[in-house]
Amino acid sequence: MKVLIVTYYWPPAGGPGVQRWLKFVKYLRDFGIEPVVFTAENPFYPTLDETLITDVPEGIELIKCPIFEPNNIVAKFKKNETQRSAGFLDPNPSLISKLLLYIRANYFIPDARKFWVKPAVKMLKTYLSTNAIDAVITTGPPHSLHLIGKKLKESIGVKWIADFRDPWTSIDYFHLLPLTNAARKKHFKLEEEVVRAADQVIMVSNNAKKKYQSFNANIAVITNGFDTEKGLETAKEELDRKFSITHIGTMNSERNPIAFWEALTEISNENPDFTDDLELKFIGKVDDSIWEKEIETRFFKDVKRIDYVPHLEAKLNQRKSQVLLIVVNDYPSAKEMIPGKTFEYLQANRPILGFAPEDGDLAEILSETNSGVAVDFKNKELAKKTILNLYADYKKGNLQLSSKGIDSFHRRKLTEKLSVIIKDLIQD
Repeated sequence: MKVLIVTYYWPPAGGPGVQRWLKFVKYLRDFGIEPVVFTAENPFYPTLDETLITDVPEGIELIKCPIFEPNNIVAKFKKNETQRSAGFLDPNPSLISKLLLYIRANYFIPDARKFWVKPAVKMLKTYLSTNAIDAVITTGPPHSLHLIGKKLKESIGVKWIADFRDPWTSIDYFHLLPLTNAARKKHFKLEEEVVRAADQVIMVSNNAKKKYQSFNANIAVITNGFDTEKGLETAKEELDRKFSITHIGTMNSERNPIAFWEALTEISNENPDFTDDLELKFIGKVDDSIWEKEIETRFFKDVKRIDYVPHLEAKLNQRKSQVLLIVVNDYPSAKEMIPGKTFEYLQANRPILGFAPEDGDLAEILSETNSGVAVDFKNKELAKKTILNLYADYKKGNLQLSSKGIDSFHRRKLTEKLSVIIKDLIQD
């Protein structure tokens, strides 16, 4: 069997967006499926990680199509501005940034890669006319890629799987976009059309599935996961000497765990030993609004701020930390959000302190695997209690984890689940 995977993010792209389908491609051959990858020839990647190229299996067919990237133009406009925001949206934008965001939100629907749809469809129709492909898989965001799959299905009848690596209208920043009513309606209309038209839809969380299942009965959930990395299985990393709490990844202005800062401040005021023992580590981008308001003003003694590091180095840091911190955005659809790093945190086998809805998908995973606790964004008392319990075990030299069921999130196991979906669709 052979499948064509349409993905914007592909090595040397860094960051979380590339991981999901890079790992699926890595293992699909193990289950009798040959992947062909279609991607952009000249993409705009804000982060690069050349080390990920080693995960691409030898001999994989890679097709590249040129893309017009409005983001390159935007970058030129903004090159003289100081980049203070760690996320998609700057909480204190300049006038030019506001204008560019308004244009992007209302005239580039569903996203700035919309101009890739027509040339990609043209190239793929030619390719599919002379190459036997059993199914096409599109993965978004960018959700423009799903329009490629939809047009191919409509024009040549190819079987099509739409994978929502992140949701469309319930993604964390959607409610913050300066959308007109017409633009908002167009987003919802396109989203519904894509979900209804796909032969199979894949989501990453149960709450996300619930939102779409009235449009399509064929919706499966395959979460993100973790992988076994070369050089990691034999690495012997000693735990940090201090009571380290580490956050890896982006902490933007909407991802601000108020209860965490308040709990740490109260404990520090009440316990001088805790103040001396505490070490906070932030590896990745932290929005300056959080850094200046929540971190610098509280005068924590030992704080480390480290920019982006290669993927393997990030995983080694996870293993060393006493506690791993994970935060989801505080927004209307937070229940369905499971950050991709959740699963590598599970692999690190260190206690996880999460700030997310206590009845959401992240909370369910932490509970089922016995890997940590999810605390609501403003539940200071539970945050304080959880931190004190972790600190007490640290002081006893007994801060360990007895997790369970972690193997089900290994990338190979998840690819096996994907292979069953693909085979069922092809053989239907």
